[in-house]
Amino acid sequence: MLLIINGEDRDVAENTTLLELLTTLAMNPKTVVVERNGEVIPRETYADVRLQEGDQLELVRLVGGG
Repeated sequence: MLLIINGEDRDVAENTTLLELLTTLAMNPKTVVVERNGEVIPRETYADVRLQEGDQLELVRLVGGG
């Protein structure tokens, strides 16, 4: 199925969860904020959120520093 991730088309397997996607992208779910179709997804639900054809995702890594 086709998703739009940070403005780019990406093909992923059907029934992929948000957590599975982040793992595939080598992104630590503890340091990523995800917006799906304009709505921020609570981190504790990443394993339960099943992605759907055409979903638009914005993935933002949190960076600490001083």
